[in-house]
Amino acid sequence: MMGGKHTTVTAIRRKDGSLEYYEVKKEPTPVLNKLKKIPFVRGIIGIIESSIVGTKHLNFASEKYDVDPADDAANEAQETEEKGKWAMILGVSVIAVLSFLFGKFVLTLVPTLLAEALSFLFPGDVAQILLEGLFKLLFIFGYIYFISLTPMVKRLFQYHGAEHKVINTFEVREALTVQNVKAQSRLHYRCGSSFILFTAIISIFLYFLVPVHPFWLRLVSRILLIPVDLGIAYEVLQLTNKCRHIPVLRWLGYPGLWLQLLTTKEPKADQIEVAIAAFNEMKDREARYIASEKQTVVS
Repeated sequence: MMGGKHTTVTAIRRKDGSLEYYEVKKEPTPVLNKLKKIPFVRGIIGIIESSIVGTKHLNFASEKYDVDPADDAANEAQETEEKGKWAMILGVSVIAVLSFLFGKFVLTLVPTLLAEALSFLFPGDVAQILLEGLFKLLFIFGYIYFISLTPMVKRLFQYHGAEHKVINTFEVREALTVQNVKAQSRLHYRCGSSFILFTAIISIFLYFLVPVHPFWLRLVSRILLIPVDLGIAYEVLQLTNKCRHIPVLRWLGYPGLWLQLLTTKEPKADQIEVAIAAFNEMKDREARYIASEKQTVVS
């Protein structure tokens, strides 16, 4: 999946070897545009939008995976019927947001419960907060590591690495060939994986600002601090990206890059081809949208 200012485009390789594209055009609203200009608030809006768009693209890829294009008509009819039933209950956007919030709550509250359960061994407030942070980091690294062992997720992480390699190649202004892309790093400072790790690290510092006791207040404060944590993590992610070419400050983004060693894998040549195709298709559509905007302004 590749994203631009106006659109996001996914390319997939079908079972017969052909490439197929899926697009989710960005439809900004005046309210969201204003919110995206507010520091710390824009990160929350960004992660919600990313969850919604990412879910749509993943649904498309999973529905088409390992399906013969000749069977598309029959499958689409069945999928339309199933989607119609689910759409009556929850839309894709709502499901994406709820899934994100559920995951965030679990990652926030379970470490708190575990740390409290071990309070007889680590009774101090500082010890409790540090233990809570340790559990959170262990959950993140452990979960990603174990799911990366499955063939499906490993393949997904290879495409993730291909995305980064293509973007890195474009940013150093080299031609998007398989050879050039393959030589680039599979890590990138703006990756969402870094964002996840930053939320875990920043939350530790935030917890020092609120009471640990009584326990109910501790749980409530953890929940209330989630949007604060997300907002700060987004700003830190942006800062590390801006500082990545400054020798003394580039290390600020290293923790996120270390996590990407798990969330990305070295892609194969055919996977790189798909990532290049997605990027080129996105650039072509971006150019058409920009040209259309200019024509509208002139008219």
